[in-house]
Amino acid sequence: MPRVKGERKLEILKALAEMLEAPKWERITTAALAARLDVSEAALYRHFASKAQMYEGLIEFVENTVFSLANRIAQDEADGAAQVGKLLEMLLAFAEKNPGMVRVMTGDALVGEHERLQVRMNQFFDRFEATLKQALRLAAANAEGTAGGDVEHGVQAGALVRYAIGCLHQYAKSGFTRKPAQAFQAQRHCLI
Repeated sequence: MPRVKGERKLEILKALAEMLEAPKWERITTAALAARLDVSEAALYRHFASKAQMYEGLIEFVENTVFSLANRIAQDEADGAAQVGKLLEMLLAFAEKNPGMVRVMTGDALVGEHERLQVRMNQFFDRFEATLKQALRLAAANAEGTAGGDVEHGVQAGALVRYAIGCLHQYAKSGFTRKPAQAFQAQRHCLI
């Protein structure tokens, strides 16, 4: 039976993500990826022009998934403070379900790759920070201005993103044993 267009691309990305899940992760070569898929390196390059394009595919998955879930949270939850909690919890739960993506999100997998990849991940976190800032503004509006000004919302949103990034790093460095969403449940009252 012939493959559906794009199916092999997804197989390659899935294999790359699975290789990134190894607790004792090492830099992945196209030769190792090709061997895992039992194909030639040339077969990989028929679907992707470079390894950087493969990582871009993983970053697109992270962006599309996280921001579609963030939009759903914003639509379904009218309370800004509850939105903030749900957004952070969603990001950390996403990481737990996709440990290979954590290595991309933290930049570990991008070391030695094209710098535009790290720039793109930085933009992802900037956008997530802006999403949190918007939810914090909503929380302040719900509390009739008692939560401080716009500068404070930006500072708090930045601190929350850095907390989440720290959780992601800890998760990766622990070999994916220290679950970030569990820690968040225990620490939530200190953050929001």
